[in-house]
Amino acid sequence: MRAFVEHSQSFQTGSDELEARRAAFLRMCRHYTPYPVPGSVRITDADVDGIGIRTYRPAIDPPAGGWPTMLYLHGGGWNMGSLDTHDWFAFALLRRMPIAVVAVDYRLAPEAPYPAALHDALQVHDAVRAGEVAADLNRERLVVCGDSAGGTLAAALCIALRDTGGRQPDAQALLCPVLSARTGFPSMHTCSDAPLLTAAGLAASIAGYLPVAADRANPRAMPLEATYVDGLPRTFVAVAEFDPLRDQGRAYAGVLRKAGVGVTEYVGAGLVHGSLRAPHIAEVDALYGALCDFLRDV
Repeated sequence: MRAFVEHSQSFQTGSDELEARRAAFLRMCRHYTPYPVPGSVRITDADVDGIGIRTYRPAIDPPAGGWPTMLYLHGGGWNMGSLDTHDWFAFALLRRMPIAVVAVDYRLAPEAPYPAALHDALQVHDAVRAGEVAADLNRERLVVCGDSAGGTLAAALCIALRDTGGRQPDAQALLCPVLSARTGFPSMHTCSDAPLLTAAGLAASIAGYLPVAADRANPRAMPLEATYVDGLPRTFVAVAEFDPLRDQGRAYAGVLRKAGVGVTEYVGAGLVHGSLRAPHIAEVDALYGALCDFLRDV
């Protein structure tokens, strides 16, 4: 883990310019992505009304009814990330189970702050449900997943669907998600200077995504602010032990559980934010195993 942290930090740029940071993030993510593309994975790029999507599926014939599908929303603090930064997640998942993954190239802050990214996620979700993305995807067997800032969007998507009477996905998987802008959680202090995500860095990302302070109390922006969570789908919440976000993820799991929502909670022992990029580490591999066990059960 120490080697992973040090190598990840070596990609950081000394510039505060956002474009330089985005380029550095891309270089880091590509380093942890196995290339060339595994022969067992077939990839197609397309768009949904101008929103870029990338679909990954096993390079074999689909089962009857089409591939069970995951709508995936990438991390990156809402201000970084693209279809090219998170191939590693889909490859790691497809090595472990036969599923299709539809990744969304949602608009980024600060150029497009809240609610732009959520609107993009909902638009692609609706297209998958309508069978408009690909004929070999099962639009009935659908889960939504996101890591970090993408976990915010995945949870917010389910809240938005519930509020508007839309059909819920079969499950939501939230991996080290951002769920609140509040700073009173113990891990925000005990892990304030944790590697790869600090409390100060998190605050800066939230400020760019939610420049209107009142939005930080909106459950569709920060899902832990929801006054009720009835009607949400089965949930997998994974947190890293050494992450400022740890305790808000655990708090959301507790709120859901209290409301009668089925919850699987996973604490990654020894992990830091961003560890998912390193599935060769035994504890990270165990997290992927727990996620896939949950998805198989769903």
